[in-house]
Amino acid sequence: MLLEATTPSVDQEINPWESAAHRFDEAAELLRLDDGMRKVLRSPAMELTVNIPVVLDDGRIEVFTGYRVQHSIARGPAKGGIRFAPDVSLDEVRALAAWMTWKCAVANIPFGGGKGGVICEPQLLSESELERITRRYTAEICEFIGPERDVPAPDVNTNEQTMAWIMDTYSMHQRHTVTAVVTGKPLELGGSLGRPEATGRGCLFVTEQALKQLGLDVSRTRVVIQGFGNVGGMAARLMTRRGLKVVAIIEYDGAVYNPHGLNIEELMSHRLETGSICGFPGGEDLDKDQAMLLDCDVLLPAARENVITSANAERIRAKILCEGANGPTTFVADSILAEKKVFVIPDILANAGGVTVSYFEWVQDRQGYFWNEKMVNDRLEEIMVTSFHDVIGYAEKHGVNNRTAAYMLALDRVAYAIKKRGLYA
Repeated sequence: MLLEATTPSVDQEINPWESAAHRFDEAAELLRLDDGMRKVLRSPAMELTVNIPVVLDDGRIEVFTGYRVQHSIARGPAKGGIRFAPDVSLDEVRALAAWMTWKCAVANIPFGGGKGGVICEPQLLSESELERITRRYTAEICEFIGPERDVPAPDVNTNEQTMAWIMDTYSMHQRHTVTAVVTGKPLELGGSLGRPEATGRGCLFVTEQALKQLGLDVSRTRVVIQGFGNVGGMAARLMTRRGLKVVAIIEYDGAVYNPHGLNIEELMSHRLETGSICGFPGGEDLDKDQAMLLDCDVLLPAARENVITSANAERIRAKILCEGANGPTTFVADSILAEKKVFVIPDILANAGGVTVSYFEWVQDRQGYFWNEKMVNDRLEEIMVTSFHDVIGYAEKHGVNNRTAAYMLALDRVAYAIKKRGLYA
């Protein structure tokens, strides 16, 4: 019997830790996990808060707050990105670390979950200031990361240059070069071919499987993508090449729509020239909130959390929701989408392509042997397709929706590892 539902406040609904905890509780109840195992799986293994003093370019000293959370290391080293943003919070980092644990378990790769963040406004900082923040943050968490312990990666407002700074700082402390301490690095420093496209490519692979599952024609599939950064932009480009019709792109400052399909390459060039997708001659401008409600076959949110909530879920008109972002749907919206029979490809499955190719990068660094891009993409497709069918099979076996099935599968795999290892005392 499921836990009794209560009506959450708005703050509870959009709190990512509340969403993660609610979905965890539901899956744990259905799996009939004992109280002790629930406590182990629910609690982060380590939470670190650091204060980062940095001398700014004008000579002033500013202190930034940073976090690193390791949720689980039961199946392998913690794995998860580092984000730089003014709204980073410990609750957000906790939730993202937990989601990484479940994501790695769904993809069945030998990592646990971790996440990090620094509270700052990158757009207001120079490159040299960002470098000093990154290096000091790395020095503060240096004892807690490493190829066998915790492997960071890029996330919101961080990139391959940020990872190069982290790798160099860590390597200087170790007195030898350690390429496997981070993933998402430049190719010249041990990065992997196929990594920039990996999350978007993974979204393509699972979307294609969902279309087959529902018997929908790829050539007539209309896709709306929210977010036009690395994930959304790559997904749009790759989906168009595979014959899907991307009819709308939504960004923070507006949306652009063409019912016959957008020319993604031209839209990318337009944004590069103007700084915005708005005013694109190959489509019409739309209000960004209304664009989320367009009639379409696939809706792919690929930006931030909480874009589908109790306020708009009833009006979503997509047949398939492919969650390219982490936590784009609140737990309250889950039940609304389930009633509408939207086929949800949950985030811990849909966007697992990024961490899967990060795993490939980690393996290549540790081997000192690097794969060609075809090998990377073929192995990514194999894992994404297998993971999709693992989740669908779990949903059918237990009579639950896809998100609940993904959580049940992940909890089952992590709990099994903990039981087999036992608890050291």
